[in-house]
Amino acid sequence: MAVDYTVIVVYLAGMLAMGWWGMRRAKSKSDFLVAGRRLGPVMYSGTMAAIVLGGASTIGGVGLGYRYGLSGAWMVFTIGLGLLALSVFFSARIARLKVYTVSEMLDLRYGGRAGVISGIVMWAYTLMLAVTSTIAYATIFDVLFDMNRTLAIVLGGSIVVAYSTLGGMWSITLTDMVQFVVKTIGVLLLLLPIAVVKAGGFSEMKAKLPTEYFDPLGIGGETIFTYVLIYTFGMLIGQDIWQRVFTAGSDRTAKWGGTVAGTYCLVYAVAGAVIGTAAKVLYPNLGSPDDAFATIVKDELPVGVRGLVLAAALAAVMSTSSGALIACATVANNDIWSRLRGAVRREEGEEHDEVRGNRVFILVMGVAVIVTAIALNNVVEALTVAYNLLVGGLLVPILGGLLWKRGTAQGALASVIVGGLAVVGLMAAYGILANEPVYYGLLLSLAAYVTVSLATPATDAAVLVAWRDRLAGRGAPERTSEPVAAHQ
Repeated sequence: MAVDYTVIVVYLAGMLAMGWWGMRRAKSKSDFLVAGRRLGPVMYSGTMAAIVLGGASTIGGVGLGYRYGLSGAWMVFTIGLGLLALSVFFSARIARLKVYTVSEMLDLRYGGRAGVISGIVMWAYTLMLAVTSTIAYATIFDVLFDMNRTLAIVLGGSIVVAYSTLGGMWSITLTDMVQFVVKTIGVLLLLLPIAVVKAGGFSEMKAKLPTEYFDPLGIGGETIFTYVLIYTFGMLIGQDIWQRVFTAGSDRTAKWGGTVAGTYCLVYAVAGAVIGTAAKVLYPNLGSPDDAFATIVKDELPVGVRGLVLAAALAAVMSTSSGALIACATVANNDIWSRLRGAVRREEGEEHDEVRGNRVFILVMGVAVIVTAIALNNVVEALTVAYNLLVGGLLVPILGGLLWKRGTAQGALASVIVGGLAVVGLMAAYGILANEPVYYGLLLSLAAYVTVSLATPATDAAVLVAWRDRLAGRGAPERTSEPVAAHQ
C-alpha cells in the first residue's frame, strides 16, 4: 500500500500547508472567524457542502445503506433538506445580521438577555459534534496504518487543530474546498461506479437482496420523521452551519450557493446508500454495518484509487471536525468568556488582540476535544446528545425570533432552559438513543416559549426596530483588512 500511503501523506501535508497560507490572510477578527464575509459562490458552495457531509454522512451513510438498502439514504437526505430550507428561507437574512454567533442573533432580537445560557447550550452541541468527528479518525487510521486508537485520534485531531489555529476560517475554507473536491472524486466519481460494477450491476443487486432493500421507505416512517426533526431542523440553527452562512459575500451567494450545496447533499445521500447496498451483495455477513465503507475500499479498489478514496473519507471527517472546532471556540470566547469578562474590559479599557484571543481558544478547545474523544467510545450516542440538546433547547427561540414578533426575552430564556433540561432528563429516563427526548423536549420548549412570551410585556419597540434594520442589511458594515473580490 505504499502508493496509497503516499497519497494520504501528501494530502495531510497539503492540509497543513493550507493552514499556513490561511494564516497570512487572517488579519482581523472578521477574517479569522468568518473569512472576511466575502466568499464567492463557488467557494461558499464547496465549503458548505464539505462541513455538513462529515464522517457520519460518509461512513455512516454507507453503513445505513448496507443495513437498510436505498432507504438508508434518509439520514443524509434530511441533512440536505435542512440545508436547502436554510438557504432558501433564512440564509440571506442571517448573513445580513453581520454577527458571529447564534447567541448574538438572539441578543439582537430579544434585547441582550438570552446570550450566555443559549451560548452554553450551543457550546455543548459544538463540542460534542467536534468530539464525534475526532473519534472517527480512529476508524480511518486503523484501516490505513493499523494504528492504535488513541494515537489515531491524537494524530488526526492535531492536524485539524494545527491548521484551524493557524488561519481560522480562512484556513478551514481553503482546506474544505480541497476536501470537497477530494470527496467528489473519491466517493461519487470512483467508489460509487466501482462498487456497483463489482456487485454485478443493479439487476444483480436486486436479484441477490430482499425487495425491502429497494423500498424508499424501508427504514421506517418513525425513523424518517426523527431524522427530519433532528437533522433537518438541526441544520437550521447550528452554530457550525450559521458560521459558514456568515462567510457569504452577498445575499445571493448565501441563498443560491447554499441551494447548490444542499442539492449536492441529496446526491451524496443516494450515492452512499447505493454503495452500502452494493457492499451488502459483496460482503453479506460483516460484523458491523459501519465496516462496509472500509471493507469495500480495502478489498475492491485498485492501488492509488484506494488511497484517494480513503483520503476522501478523511476529508469528510476533517471538514466537519474543523467546522465544529472553530464554532465551539467562537461560542466559548464570544458568547461565554467575553460576556463574563465584558464589564471588566470596558471599565479598564483593556486592549487585546482579537485574532490572537480566538486563536488561543481554538487551541484550548482543540485539546479539550482530543482528550474527550479519547475518553469516549460511542459516536452515535455522543452525536445524539449533541443534536437533542441543540434542537430541544434552541430550535424554538431561534425560529420563534425569526418568525414571531411577539416572542420575548423571557420566553426565549424559558424555552432554552425548559427544553434543555427536559431533553437531558428524558434521555436519562428513556435512554440516549430513544426518540421521546427530542419529541417531548421540543413540545415543552414550544409551550414554555409561547406561554411565557404571552405572559410578559412585548419586546421593546426600539429593539425590534434595530432588529428589523439589521435583517434588512441596514446595520453598519464591517471593515475588512483587504479588499478581496467576492467572487474568487
